[in-house]
Amino acid sequence: MTALTTSTSSVPASAASARFHWFLPTAGDGRSIVGASHASAQLTEPAGYRPPTRRYLAEIARAADRLGYEGVLTPTGTWCEDAWLTASALLAETERLKFLVAFRPGLVPPTLAAQQAATLQRFSGGRVLLNIVSGGDDLEQRRFGDWVGHDERYARTGEFLHIVRSVWTQESVDFTGDFYEVADARVSAPPNPLPQIYFGGSSAPALPIAADHADVYLTWGEPPQAAAAKIETVRALARQRGRTVRFGIRLHTISRDTSEAAWAVADELLATLSPEQIAIATQLHAKSESEGQRRMTALHGGRTDRLEIYPNLWAGVGLVRGGAGTALVGSHEEVANLILEYHGVGFDEFILSGYPHLEEAYWFAEGVLPILRRKGVA
Repeated sequence: MTALTTSTSSVPASAASARFHWFLPTAGDGRSIVGASHASAQLTEPAGYRPPTRRYLAEIARAADRLGYEGVLTPTGTWCEDAWLTASALLAETERLKFLVAFRPGLVPPTLAAQQAATLQRFSGGRVLLNIVSGGDDLEQRRFGDWVGHDERYARTGEFLHIVRSVWTQESVDFTGDFYEVADARVSAPPNPLPQIYFGGSSAPALPIAADHADVYLTWGEPPQAAAAKIETVRALARQRGRTVRFGIRLHTISRDTSEAAWAVADELLATLSPEQIAIATQLHAKSESEGQRRMTALHGGRTDRLEIYPNLWAGVGLVRGGAGTALVGSHEEVANLILEYHGVGFDEFILSGYPHLEEAYWFAEGVLPILRRKGVA
């Protein structure tokens, strides 16, 4: 595959330094694309599959800690090990690494979630962040006994976050809403510091919730200008409410000493996917209730011949993997330049991953982060 001409590095960066997080593959790992849509019938387990054992996940967490990543995202979903328990187990394996714990409002009562987060924040010495996942697919939600519809889930998330923050900051909370009613809700002691709230959602009902409650609004990796237009809507809504929100982007990465070597890895990943796998996943993802998932699928449309959708941005991961489906691909300098471009349009937090996650954590940290430090971004 021949890379498109890369974008220039002379992009004005935003005022804040960027933060770089890695990803814990709690659904498994390998040298091929491992993943599934939340609604799919099974997880893809290619040859060389690495199960998400505690020992293997601890290897990745310790590596991310040593390499200087800000934190690791611990995902949620049918095919993932439980995020709360995973974070609890691995906090003891690390020294400074933060854990961005993903969970779903509606499956846990808000006062209990506030208590769990407060406890984990104290036990970890302040290393807990929270990723709120309202849920984009009815099939996935119903597996967990949740029958609330798509739009209503975001309204419920708003009530949930209102209660959680109130419990953390007030002595006692009484609240009656459409989804929750609590009386004298409280925790034994508030977490210190309060966990930062990360929140994603592309549909119209999601954006006001982000503006009201998120510290960091997350989106999946579309080309920079498309991603910038999306976060500008959230920025404007937050401004109307007298709030400011930071912005983060979720991407995979394939970074090598040369562009040719990086694209060869992308081609190897693509070669492991069968036409049947791609067709089934594309059909499933295109029907998703998640606006973000539909946007990811539209970037490739099930085709394998036009996957570089922007210079050094590759949509191949999304051919079979649900959720984040694009990767930064290129030499260390090219990947750094594209990150500079995203940073210049407003993204300050980057949540990255790659196959295999252990090895790719080193490629990015040792190849790209030094360049970004020299450029004053990292």
